[in-house]
Order: sequence, then C-alpha cells, then structure tokens
Amino acid sequence: MSSKSDFINSIKKGFKNSTITNILVVGVITLLVKGLGFVKEIVVADSFGLTELLDTFFIAILIPTFMSNVFLGGFSSVFIPNYVIELKKGKQIGAFQSTCFLITLVVSIVFCIIAILTTDFYLEIFFKGHTSGYYNLIKTQFYVVIPSILFWGFSSLIHGILTIDNEFKYSSLSAVFTPLSIMICLLFFKEELGIIVLAFGTLIGSFSGFMFLLIIALKRNIIHLKKPDFISENIREIFRQLPAKLSANMLTGANGIIDQYFAAQLVIGSIAALNYGVKIPMFTISIVTMALGTVLLPYFSKKALIDRKKTFNELKKIIKIILVGSGVVAILLVLLSTPIISLIFEHNAFTSSDTNIVSKIQQMYLLQIPAYITTIIMVRFLESINKNGFMVLAAMICLLLNIILNFILIKKLGVYGLALATSIVAIINSVILYLYINHLIKLNG
Repeated sequence: MSSKSDFINSIKKGFKNSTITNILVVGVITLLVKGLGFVKEIVVADSFGLTELLDTFFIAILIPTFMSNVFLGGFSSVFIPNYVIELKKGKQIGAFQSTCFLITLVVSIVFCIIAILTTDFYLEIFFKGHTSGYYNLIKTQFYVVIPSILFWGFSSLIHGILTIDNEFKYSSLSAVFTPLSIMICLLFFKEELGIIVLAFGTLIGSFSGFMFLLIIALKRNIIHLKKPDFISENIREIFRQLPAKLSANMLTGANGIIDQYFAAQLVIGSIAALNYGVKIPMFTISIVTMALGTVLLPYFSKKALIDRKKTFNELKKIIKIILVGSGVVAILLVLLSTPIISLIFEHNAFTSSDTNIVSKIQQMYLLQIPAYITTIIMVRFLESINKNGFMVLAAMICLLLNIILNFILIKKLGVYGLALATSIVAIINSVILYLYINHLIKLNG
C-alpha cells in the first residue's frame, strides 16, 4: 500500500516539474501535428502512389530543406545557448535579436541565389540519365518551393526565442501549417495547380507557419529590435561556434542527398519508396526528439551555467531511459511493419506490391530508432555547452561510412540496403558521441 502511495506521489511530483510538463506538452502537440502529417501522406499516396511526379517533388525540395537544416537549423541551435547567456547577463537583448535576424535574412537570400544558380549543375551530377521532361518537372517545382527557405529561417529563430521564454504550446503548433496547406491544395486545387500542387502547398505552409509564430511572439512582447551589434561577446561566440555546427549539419544532411542519389540509379519509384519507408520511423523519432530536443536545449543551456557536472549526470539518466523505451517501440514496429503500411497507404494508386517494398524498407529504418533518439539528445547537450567542434569529426566519419555501406549494401539488397546503411550509421554515430561525452565527464571530474 505504501509503495502504491509513493508511486502516485512520484507521478504527481513529476507533473509539477515544469520541465517534464513542457516535454509532455510538446510531445502531445507533436503527436497531433505528425498525425496530421500522416493524413497528408495518405492523401498524397492516394493521389500519386510511387510515381515520377512524386520522385521529382522529393528531389525538388531536397536542396531547399538541406539548406534550411544546415544553416538555419544550425544557426538556431547555436543561437539558443548564447541567447540564454545574453539574457542571464541582462545586456542588449534588442541588439542581439536584431543581429541574429539580419544574419538569417542575408544568409537565406544568399542560399536562395546559390540554389537557383547551381540547380542545373546539381541535377546533371547527381541525377543524370533522365529525360528533359523529368528535369523540367524538378525545376518547375523547385522554383516554387525556394522562397520557403526565407520563411523557414525566420520561423526557426522565432521558435528558439519562444522556447527560451517557456512558450512551448503554441509555438509547437507552427508545424501544422505545411501538411494542412498541402492537403487543401490536393483536395481542392489539384486541377488548377497541376504539377506544382505539392510545391505550392509547401510554400503556403512555410509562410503560414512563419506568420503564426510571429503573431505569438509579438503578443508575448518578446521581439525587441534595436541597432545590430556584430562585436558583442555572445555574437562573437556564435560566429566561433557556427562554422563547426554548419559543417556538422552539412555533412549529416549530405547523407540524405547521397541516399537519394543512389536511389535514383534504381528503378523509377525508388526515391518515393525510400521516402514512404522512412515515414513511420521518423514519425516515431520526431515525436520524442521534438518533445525532448525542443525543451532540453534551453534546459541544458540554463542548467550548465549553474552546475555542469550535475547536468552531465542528468543526461546519462535520460539516455538510459530512452534506450530501453525506444528499443521496445522499435521491436513492436518492426513486427507490425507490413500491416501498418497496408492500413495507412494501400489505397488506389498505392498497390499491395508497393506495400511489400515499403514495409521492408521501413523495417530497415526502424532499427535506428533508439540510436537516433539518443543521438539527438546528446547533440542538444553538446550544443548547450558550445561543444560543436567534435560533432564535425563524428559527422565526417558517418558520411564516409554511409557512402561505403551504400556501395556495398545496394549491390546485395538494392533499395533496402540504403535504408539498412542509414540505421547502421545512426548506431555508430550514437556510440561515438556517447564515448566523447564520457570523456568530457572525466575531464570535469
């Protein structure tokens, strides 16, 4: 009876902990958002199956999303811990924000220009051997999507400011706009928009998400723009950390491009099959990593300023819990892979043969779940203490391994080998980062 009472009390105490509450809030909202994303995937699968238009759309958004993840996501990760320090010191918050917004604007525009100027070269190198119609499909959709880079950049920065201000509930809902706008475009404007229906939905979704976050930030009165200051201590620290973080993100992001390149050498539909196969694993992963990663980066940043050794110990406890829980989930999903794909996607254009292909790919991707989740948590921790340099080395090792494994496994397993290589690399990456963090713990006594 006493143990039951203690258990209930511990649960009540946990819900009173603001960090746990924030993780649960983000987790539930992410589940709802990703659920809507899955409804969107069902609508897309129902409309296109594993077709050329879907292949070309995934190629068209590859570079914009790559650039967004590399710089804009990387800049946000470096921005948060240094913004926390700036807040702690109570210095020029307005100047700090203005400087970061200006950096985001300039780099977003530069990346848009680079992407546009290098599109033909990129397609000829990585996706050679296709018809002119195939390339025209890619470029038509690409030119529609490209402005999204600007909206994603500002959204990432505002989202970071909101999470530091402990606004997790509404800011997490911003991701709902892209799947919602794509579905609206497909259901009501498919004939009018034609081949750009998916690209246009992506653009409208990125703009809507940005406007939503901006309205929340303005209502909370946390945007304070003043004259930019490029020589302040914490801005200079951002510039010191940024090359390492961008390099690590670039190397990590290149894995997706490499996988698409190898898939493009196979039969038509292989790129779409890979993208469908990774949906469930990334759905599972993203719920946990969005909930933990969104909350833990500002949490670790604040805690590390007070007691770094205690923060190390908390990290190790979190990793142990995540490994056990995510391992059980991964096993269950592997066993249920085929019925899940059949239930979700097998309608109209998506056939039973498509289900067999995608379910096997999915099983290979599911193997990475425990490693991927723990890696994200360790990355957030290293970002919070401005230890981005080592992640470049880890990313470089993993990129080389991915290329080697793709060469080997695609010959033995075809498209399934690409998914298996991704999971193997994720596991190795997780081990490398864990060993490095253990090294840091020993150095700190």
